[in-house]
Formats: sequence, structure tokens, C-alpha cells
Amino acid sequence: MSNPHKSPKISELDLLEASNLFKTIAEIANIGILVLDDYNRIQFANRMIAYFMGYEVNTLLGKNFTDFLDEKNQKIFQTLQEKIDTCSTRIYPGLELITANSTNVVTEMCLASCLTHSREKKYLIYLREISVEWHLIRELQESGKRYNELFNRVDQGTFVSSKDGRFVDCNAALLKILNYTSKEEFLKMDIIKNLYLNPEDREKYQEIIERDGMVKNYEVIWKKKNGENIPVLITSHVIKDENDKVVGYQGLTIDISDRIRMERELEEKNRFFSNLLENSVECIVAADTRGNVIFFNKAAEKLTGYNAEEVIENFHITKFYPIEVAKDIMRKLRSDEYGGRGKLENFRINFYGKDGIEVPVSCSASIIYEGDKELASLGLFTDLREKLKMEKELQDTQMRLIQTEKMASLGSLAAGVAHEINNPLGGILIYASLLMEDFADQNDPRVQDLKRIVEEGTRCKDIVKNLLEFARQTESKFEPVDINKLIDDVLFFLEKQALFHNIKTLRELSPDLPLIQGDPNPIKQVLMNMMVNAAEAMSEKGGTLTITTEVNPDGSSIAIFFKDTGLGIPPAIQSKIFEPFFTTKDVGKGTGLGLSTSYGIVQSHHGTIEVESASGKGATFKIILPIAFEKFQE
Repeated sequence: MSNPHKSPKISELDLLEASNLFKTIAEIANIGILVLDDYNRIQFANRMIAYFMGYEVNTLLGKNFTDFLDEKNQKIFQTLQEKIDTCSTRIYPGLELITANSTNVVTEMCLASCLTHSREKKYLIYLREISVEWHLIRELQESGKRYNELFNRVDQGTFVSSKDGRFVDCNAALLKILNYTSKEEFLKMDIIKNLYLNPEDREKYQEIIERDGMVKNYEVIWKKKNGENIPVLITSHVIKDENDKVVGYQGLTIDISDRIRMERELEEKNRFFSNLLENSVECIVAADTRGNVIFFNKAAEKLTGYNAEEVIENFHITKFYPIEVAKDIMRKLRSDEYGGRGKLENFRINFYGKDGIEVPVSCSASIIYEGDKELASLGLFTDLREKLKMEKELQDTQMRLIQTEKMASLGSLAAGVAHEINNPLGGILIYASLLMEDFADQNDPRVQDLKRIVEEGTRCKDIVKNLLEFARQTESKFEPVDINKLIDDVLFFLEKQALFHNIKTLRELSPDLPLIQGDPNPIKQVLMNMMVNAAEAMSEKGGTLTITTEVNPDGSSIAIFFKDTGLGIPPAIQSKIFEPFFTTKDVGKGTGLGLSTSYGIVQSHHGTIEVESASGKGATFKIILPIAFEKFQE
């Protein structure tokens, strides 16, 4: 059996559970229970004390306990308080209380004192009404017969035993506790062999009572008649003869099976709730009223990278978020404007972990109270990183769908316009060419005008061709395509152009890049458009164009990156750059169809094209092209 005088270390959450359990037990107890502060003001009273004093519980709260004592009993109570030490008890039978109808009720008082965690002194009083028993005791002083009646009437088991381990007398309550029906049989037992589960406990009991003259609340395991174990508390004193020699012991025995059972239930509940909090998938952190962390579960360890051992009682809550945030949380918790006093739900903050990791979290918090007094605060933190990532991906997908639908609509419009322009444009070019042939003198100024018409008409024809490419109205022929080779071919051609003279090109091409199924000529046009656009963005000061190819992790597609060190693309226009005829170039320096045509070609290959850029920090275009040909057939 464990030492009853040792108390395990428990957390403030355990104390709260124990406090609630104490209140429940106190309310159903058949004895009066009071809690006084250091000024003897009543802070707690159970229903039983109110019952035998004739008051309502609320009437007793806040009153001074000594107001219910006459002058004589006030002095008795004051003397007991002066003699009592912290965490010790005093028992006094015969304390008289003044009831609501001004009569006195006689009680047996057990007075204890203790200090709270905030170093406040408290008095705990147990009062059992013994008016009847007290009257009997007074009579017993005059009559031995009356003494025997009291001996047998009390609810606790009473006994008289010899020093050598034999019972001399006992009452019916003790026989009932130990399941004996015959008093004669009970008195014949050997106490050491037949009563004590551990004989050494009897030796320790005798050692204490012989030394101190009494033993109080000695917890021990006895055996019932049927061999079943029963925990009991013994309070007894020595019996002396006329020569002041100890000849035996007399005392009370209380069955504490119910108390032990409730303690076990409390321990199990504490263990259950501790495991529940400890193994929650949500990060749970609790702090005392000074902000020191007193609970830190496994999810909190995972979120922050700290171990509970290094955090609890060593870290302040502001280790995980700024003091301004902590003050704002407590201000809202103490207000009625944010979902009720003591509660705050679902608000965003950033939680700081080890090595400066910043984690966006959703926080719900509450204050743990004992009455109106704050004991601790509890926070539940949900990691939002995955949720925010999914929301961003969903938003990007929605934007791509909107862009795809918009481009599809523009493509249809462009195709219609191109077809309508193609026929009259062809007529203009034919007739202009025929008219030029009618002039014998090709230096005639009118021939030059006709040449201008043919040149501009041809330019319009190229625009129409690009429109049809954008609208995917031309037939594509898919075949195995080596993207790395196409990049080399395009660069071989472009690097000789004046535009690329102050541009440095870097190739980071994957040697394991698989062939894809595609139409090489349109793809080559896309690659050329990407490189020319990058070079034009760096034309003023020069720069570096880095071209990278790689296989995506899922193995179903390849990625091509074009990264330049140019001026970048302002965020405001990034959503428009793939639209037909949109350009930031000066008039006459571009048609605005390069990127839109590239977009259409990539779409026709079931791929995607995206851009990442910031003003003044260059731009990166990313093209994703699937590898498997079956995807195109689908």
C-alpha cells in the first residue's frame, strides 16, 4: 500500500477537476462542510450545514463564522485556530452553533488549515451534529450504563482493545463494518493474525499510540470475516490504569471504501482527460494566470518543434505569439462582446515555433474559472497551412478555368473574324499584284503604292494566320518530340540575332527528359516566342535568360521554365498578357498575338502556361506539357 501521507504532483487542470469533485461530494455529504478565508468569512457552505442551522446556503455565504457562536464558543474556536498549523487538523467535540431560530445545536468539529496555490490561507471545517450524542455523553459522565448505550449507538465502529492484540469490547457498527454477526466470535479473534492484512501495520500503530498517547486518521487495510479487504481510518487513544500505565486502546474506526473508490474514479478521470488532451490532433496549450505554460500536448510539440519538458514551467506564452496578441486575446476573453465571457472562437493568429518557424493558425481559447476566480487559460490551435494551400490551389484553378473560358471565347471570336477577313484580303492582294503587272515602268510611283498595299496586306495575312493558330483552327500532326533538341535549335538561330547580343543564355536541360507527343513546328514557335519576349524584356540593360527542363514528380508531364532578369510584369496586367492583341510595346512594334498564340498552342497540346513575376524582379514562364499520347486522344 502506498504511503497515505504522500501526495502526487498534479496540474492545475487536475486541481480544477478535483475542485469540481470536492463540490459534488460536499453537496451529497451527510455532514456539514464550510470553507473560511483568513478573516473567518464563509466562502463555501454545503446543504447539510444549512439544513441543521436553518439557513439558506446563500444567506451563509460571506458571513463571519464567529457570528454563529456565542462568546464561550468563540473563544474555543479562536484557541483552536491559534494552535493549528498549516496542513494539520484539530478535532473538537461539543462546539455549539446558534441556529436561525436562536437555539443551539451541538456539533463535533474537525478544523483544518491549508494554503492555496496563491498562498491564501483557508480553513476547512467539518461539522457533524451530535446534539443527541452530546446529551448522551453528558449523561455518561453520571452513569456507566449511559456510556454503554452511547458506545453502541454511534455510527462509527468503536472498540476497546488490549495491548496484546485482543478486542475487549466493540459496538454493533464495527461488527457490521467487518461482517460479523456474533460479538462473542469477534472478541475471540487475534487482531494481528486475523484483522490486519499486513501485521507490520499493527506494529506501526502501536508504536505511534504508545509514543504519542493517541493516533489520528491512521489509514490501514483490515480483513472482513469473509477475507475481503477493507480500507479503514483509525482514531484512538490509550487507556491508562490508576498508576498511569497503558493497559489498552480505545477508538473509532471509519470505513473509507467509498472515499477510496471516489479517489480512484477521480484518478481515472484525470488520466482519461489527460490522455484525451495529450493525444488530441489539435495543438492544445494551457497557461496559468501569469502566462507561464502549464500544459503542452503532443500536437503542440509537432507544430512548434519544442518538447513539452523544455516548455512546461519554463516558457511564457509570449514565446509563441507577441505580447500584444496575448493581451488582445485576454482582453477579448474577459469581454462579453466576443461570444461570451471566458470564450473566444476561431480567430487567426501566427504561432511561432522553433528556429523562427511562423505558422498560421486558427485559435479558440477559454478561461478556466473556480467560481469567479481565474485559474488558467486554455488555447486550441489549428494549423492552417494545408487549408490555406488548398484554398490557394483552388483559387488558382478557378482563375485558370476563368482564363481558359475567356480565351476559348476570344478564340472563337478570333476564328470568326479571321475567316471573314481572309476572303476580301485575298482579293485585295490578287488585284494589287495584277495591277502592278500592268505597269511597264516598275519605277512608276503608283507601282510603289501598290507594293505598299501588298506589304501591308501580307502583314494582315500573317495576323490572320496567327489568329487561326490561336483559335486552333489549323490541323496539328502529333509525333514524338525532343523538347531539349527544339530548344537547342531555336537558340542556335536566335543567338545570332542582334536582339541577343547582350543577353547571356544558360541551359539547364534534363538529360533524362523523355520525348513527348506533339506537333514540333507550333511547339518551336512557342519556344521562340518565350525566348524573344524574354530578350526584349532585357534589351535595354542586358541580362540572363535561364532555360530549364525537368520531369515533374508524378512522371506524367514535363516542365519548361524561361527565367529572365528583366523589368518584370506588374501584377495588375499579369491576368491579361495571354489575351489577343494585348501588348505593352509601342505601336508598330508588336501585334499582341505572340503570347496568346503560344497559349493556344499549349492548350492544343493539353498543357498549361503560367507566369510568376514582380515589377523590377524579372519574370518566369512555366510551360507544362503531358508526355502520354493517350491524353490527346481523350
